Amino acid sequence: MEQSKNILIINDMPGYGKVALAAMLPILSNFGHSVYNLPTALVSNTLDYGKFTILDTTEYMKQSIAVWKELNFSFDCITTGFLASAQQVDIIRDFIASQKKENLLVMTDPIMADDGKLYNGVTEKTVENMRRLIGVADVIVPNLTEAAFLTGKYVGQESLTREEAREVVDRLLDFGPRSVVVTSGMEAETGGHVVWGYNHKNGAYFTIPYEFIKVHFPGTGDMFSAVMVGELLAGKPLEAAVRRAMDVLETLILLERDEREKNKGIRIEKYLSAFNR
Repeated sequence: MEQSKNILIINDMPGYGKVALAAMLPILSNFGHSVYNLPTALVSNTLDYGKFTILDTTEYMKQSIAVWKELNFSFDCITTGFLASAQQVDIIRDFIASQKKENLLVMTDPIMADDGKLYNGVTEKTVENMRRLIGVADVIVPNLTEAAFLTGKYVGQESLTREEAREVVDRLLDFGPRSVVVTSGMEAETGGHVVWGYNHKNGAYFTIPYEFIKVHFPGTGDMFSAVMVGELLAGKPLEAAVRRAMDVLETLILLERDEREKNKGIRIEKYLSAFNR
């Protein structure tokens, strides 16, 4: 068993549905780690239901961090997802700076957009703030739409040529993250679904193909991030961590694809054995 690490997940907490904190907590706990969470917002249910209410928890975040500093809590890994305000970017950047130490792993998923467009309520200001946050990350995990908005390149395009993908990855690296993983990409040359990336540890660009399953579950990006982080903390290279996350996701989607109510996401706890193989 790998040594247990202290992981802080900063993301929203849904009242119903396996997304964000509700998706990442069981996965990273299952890896054997001590998992802390800092909700950026309370969300009544997954947004896929079309109706929801959101409570911004910025004040609670400030107060929790103040208490944690008094208690000398320290983290080996900090992951960030959905943010409710620009103020939260500053709070998180300051907190990451206060935790800086050898081997601290910071993973940022700049949750803002999908399918070629920004989510409801996400503005250009949000995109600007996210550019500031990805600058302090060791690895970022935008999907293709988010990568396009962050870089201002190829917005709305469903596929990129290999050259365009390299350009987007390089532009993301310019903002300061050390490694980049762009999910849900499509290669213009082949029409194949791929993940593009750059691993700062070996200075290598990589393209990993995957089988696209035509079914939508909310929370799959959060699950991908959680598995990838778990594998990185176990000492796996980035490419292998990404491959493992893709394989686990494929297994989970196939197990749940016939479930009628997909808006609630995948019932992770039911399938935790799939993470152990």
